[in-house]
Amino acid sequence: MFNKIFYKLFNQKSTIKLTAILLLVSQVSFAQTQLQDEQASRSISGLKNNVVEREKTNLKSNPTPEEQIKISQRTLAFKGMSRPEVSYARQQKKTALLRTSALSQDVEYDAGSYHSFSIYSGYSELILDIDEDGYYQRFSVTFDADILSSMANEQAVVYADLYLSRNGGPWVLYYSSDDFVITGEDSEDEFEVITQLDSGYVADHYDVLIDLYEVGFSAVVATYSASNTNALYALPLESSDYDPEYIAVEYYDEHSGGSSWLLFGALLALVYRYCVVKFGQY
Repeated sequence: MFNKIFYKLFNQKSTIKLTAILLLVSQVSFAQTQLQDEQASRSISGLKNNVVEREKTNLKSNPTPEEQIKISQRTLAFKGMSRPEVSYARQQKKTALLRTSALSQDVEYDAGSYHSFSIYSGYSELILDIDEDGYYQRFSVTFDADILSSMANEQAVVYADLYLSRNGGPWVLYYSSDDFVITGEDSEDEFEVITQLDSGYVADHYDVLIDLYEVGFSAVVATYSASNTNALYALPLESSDYDPEYIAVEYYDEHSGGSSWLLFGALLALVYRYCVVKFGQY
């Protein structure tokens, strides 16, 4: 009899503990998911002359599997991290790769770049503001990276990290580009990144910073930011969940109170639209 009571109590306690653990794990997982989804954005990039004009108004929403792989390898690896965190992570990753290569090939590697670089210019363009409140959900950043060399047509393969800083806050990575080639001080190799902010960016002013890397090296070789030009300073941005479509309301002065019902229905439509955009529910 005692064994049965003990066994029953043990099972109850175990069940309570297991339930508590599961709830805790679920809450942590849910919190992590919320954190990951807190700020979402999509970007396309390429040499400015090769970025089709229509992409500024029709950003790709369904990237190909190959494009998704590229994004997951670079952008998603560090997206949402602060600038010091990205720098440390890249250094650690490079160090691990170099150790592996050195063990297998018995060679020493230089941690720096053998080219000298600068970013000659950078500017932004505000593209889409649906509710016309002065804050844009789609924008572009264009910059011209150069190689400082006595050889006029020397080339290098590089990539760039782009950061946003909200109202003077920490720099947070929102995009890492694919590899691209730059040639000497040629102005024809300007690189453009078009970005759609999808969620988590409240209406505010955001600064832009660009870090340039040479492929194969972990150190930043050139930086350009709002400190260098006002064209990257205090961009009025917000994500699409704060930029609902504007619904025009016409007011008719009629007898029998018809206009009041029309205004009430329009307000309900606005509330419904906001809920759909904000919570994704019908």
